[in-house]
Amino acid sequence: MANPSNLKYATTHEWAKLDGDTVVVGITAFAVEQLTEPTYLELPAVGTALAPGGKFGVIESYKSTSDLYSPVAGTVVERNDPLTGDPKPVYDDAFGAGWMLKIKLSPGATLDHLLSAEQYDQQLATEGH
Repeated sequence: MANPSNLKYATTHEWAKLDGDTVVVGITAFAVEQLTEPTYLELPAVGTALAPGGKFGVIESYKSTSDLYSPVAGTVVERNDPLTGDPKPVYDDAFGAGWMLKIKLSPGATLDHLLSAEQYDQQLATEGH
């Protein structure tokens, strides 16, 4: 699956989509492929303050467990709660129904430090993926 060009990407394989002063966050198709089908997802509570690069949750599959990292600074304003009971949409639609959090950006926070789709693809190629 191609990485959508309208998103920004963290080197830790999360994606971010700016919507006003809120950022929608999920994990990339590459991350999902590495996990195989997710079996468990832990997300932070609404109101949790996050720092860029700070751990915000855990995703597990039969194959592995991975920490999830916030691509931006802000406060969780919404969680995709159905995923905590059934994380299959993360596998089926990583860039759509598989979104995990909505984060209200901290004052002055931006997405400028994140990678474009092209830069993220280059990172994957450099890592041998």
